[in-house]
Amino acid sequence: MTAAPPQIRKIAHPDFTKDLDITQDELLVLLDLATGVKREPRLYSSCLAGRSIALLFEKPSLRTRMTFELAIQQLGGFSILNDGPIGSREPLKDVARNLDRWVSAIVTRTFLQKTVDDLAKWSKVPVVNALSDTWHPCQALADMQTLREHFGSLRGLRLAFVGDGNNVAQSLMLCAARLGIDFVLANPPRYDANAAIIAEAQAIAAANGATVTVTHDPAEAARGAHAIYTDVWASMGAENEAAERRTAFADYQVDEDLFSKAAPNAVFLHCLPAKRGEEVTDAVIESPRSVVFDQAENRLHAQKALLLMMLS
Repeated sequence: MTAAPPQIRKIAHPDFTKDLDITQDELLVLLDLATGVKREPRLYSSCLAGRSIALLFEKPSLRTRMTFELAIQQLGGFSILNDGPIGSREPLKDVARNLDRWVSAIVTRTFLQKTVDDLAKWSKVPVVNALSDTWHPCQALADMQTLREHFGSLRGLRLAFVGDGNNVAQSLMLCAARLGIDFVLANPPRYDANAAIIAEAQAIAAANGATVTVTHDPAEAARGAHAIYTDVWASMGAENEAAERRTAFADYQVDEDLFSKAAPNAVFLHCLPAKRGEEVTDAVIESPRSVVFDQAENRLHAQKALLLMMLS
């Protein structure tokens, strides 16, 4: 006889359009649930039985698409994918109001954050931001789960992000600030994270006994870090800037020398896909201290926990 799954706490906010749509306490509950789902997946295998979830993807995807499709399926639900521009063939508000008649939730991977926000505005069912130009909140959940698995506790860790102040960096700094992790962003001039988001993260960090700092010196960021994180220099949609960015980011590659400045037990993180030889060397990403595939695996478990808490 299969044991019943534990009672699941529902997230209060109707949507997950950005990291702060879940409270600090809900974030901790979600990480615990992700661990439980990963350990005993069969307990949750019918929790979404009878539920259908729409996936709206404007960007190509491996990890995001596969992990959401598998998460929904392994929880007993059904997913349906529509790829291409959202709101070009018909108004976005009509797309949202069609879908909410058919499905239990909408997961979207898009370019503009406004697209996510507008879907949430018009939809009566929950909307999940699977990536936008401003946030990558589902990735950050998996990253926090990965760090907790490797270090046991998150409070007091130092997480250095070396590279572009992009959507990944912005989601990470907010999650780190709420979990008591000291976060350092090292980026080239003119490639800063959003100033308002940095200020908000710094205020949250201060309330949690942590810090959020920004520097243009990658060595300063890496020094003593428990984790060094990087991402591609030119994100999807910025390919026309690739040559310019290779020059601007030349001193921000995570190589063995930079990684050696981190703590002896430090790990390397990357949200993937990686351009080896640009933002990271093959020696670092293939080293025993690289946890990039743990991160990729945990996308599945963290997103299961998110869906369970949104649709319980």
